[in-house]
Amino acid sequence: MAANKKTRLLAKQLHKLSVVNGSVSAEQVAGVLGWIEKTQPRQTMALLKAYHHRIAIELAKSEALVEHAGPVSDGTLKLIQGAMTQKYKRTITAKAKPAPQLLAGLRVRVGSDVYESTVAGQLAALSV
Repeated sequence: MAANKKTRLLAKQLHKLSVVNGSVSAEQVAGVLGWIEKTQPRQTMALLKAYHHRIAIELAKSEALVEHAGPVSDGTLKLIQGAMTQKYKRTITAKAKPAPQLLAGLRVRVGSDVYESTVAGQLAALSV
C-alpha cells in the first residue's frame, strides 16, 4: 500500500526528530520506533517504509562507498575519508567494496554523489 500525503508528512517529521547535529541518532530512532509501536498510527507499514527510506538516505550521506578493481590500502581509504569529510563538512567514513567489473581505478559514492576515476568510465565517455 502506497503512503498517502499525511503518512509521508509524518515520516518526514519523524525523520527530522531522528537527526541530531547532522547525523542519525540511534537513541532518537529507537524512540521513534517505540512511539510507532505504541500508538499504531494509520498505514503503519507505509509509514515505516517511508521512514526507513529517509533514514537510509541520511545514513548514506555519511558513508563513502569506495568501489575498486584491485587492492586498495588503508592509507588510501583514510585519504578519501579525510577529503570527503572536508568537502561535505561532516564526518564521512570510507568503506571499501571490491568491484570486479571495473577495469582499474576507483568509484566513490557519497549519498547520491558519484566520483569516478575508472578506465571503464573513461572508455564509456570516449564511445559517446
